[in-house]
Amino acid sequence: MPRKLRQLRADLRALGFVLVRTTGSHETWRHPTGVKATVAGADGADAKRYQEGELAEARAAVAAAGGKTTIRKD
Repeated sequence: MPRKLRQLRADLRALGFVLVRTTGSHETWRHPTGVKATVAGADGADAKRYQEGELAEARAAVAAAGGKTTIRKD
């Protein structure tokens, strides 16, 4: 079963991304290292494969910039 967009947003927050703007259903997130990520859709919607890929790319970019890349699950 695909993850929900709310889970992608929670992962971005856990990595240190901050929501900087919203236009319609599109949200732009930015990390203190300068990495940007965009998420589009409602919280309850299923994440598309390309959105999961964009999260992985953002995580890799943060790692290359020397930022936190692990997500703690309690």
